[in-house]
Amino acid sequence: MNKWIELLLGLILINGAILVAWYSGDWTLFGHSLNLLTPAWIVLKGGIFWFVVMIGLLFIMLGISDLKD
Repeated sequence: MNKWIELLLGLILINGAILVAWYSGDWTLFGHSLNLLTPAWIVLKGGIFWFVVMIGLLFIMLGISDLKD
């Protein structure tokens, strides 16, 4: 696939997902809210938390490895 088509398709998909999440706050189906923005925000915060924890573990392992030398 052409690199420009891939970039354009990626931008369209990202913008589409952002627009769907933004406008989904008022959607309901059988009395249940279909708000997609709140769960996406929770997942993003959890991902940032685990990224920081893993970087901390990496530094601890590197420090222990340096102590052995």
